[in-house]
Amino acid sequence: MPAKKKTAKLLRCPTCRELVQFHDEDFPFCSDRCRKIDLGKWASGVYKISSPIVDPEVLEDLGGLGPHSSGDSHDN
Repeated sequence: MPAKKKTAKLLRCPTCRELVQFHDEDFPFCSDRCRKIDLGKWASGVYKISSPIVDPEVLEDLGGLGPHSSGDSHDN
């Protein structure tokens, strides 16, 4: 049986789409510049996690922003 060839894992840089190999220093980015561009997009709000928060405890920790919140405190 012939030996299987080990294939290098290649992905594309999420910023500029250049091919990047798994062992590259800036993986998954092609360069530090692309890494910083991506970080800047997260910091400025370009990227968002758009799934709604459905955990009632998390909503409570956020200040009662849940669907059953009327803005009034019930602990009076």
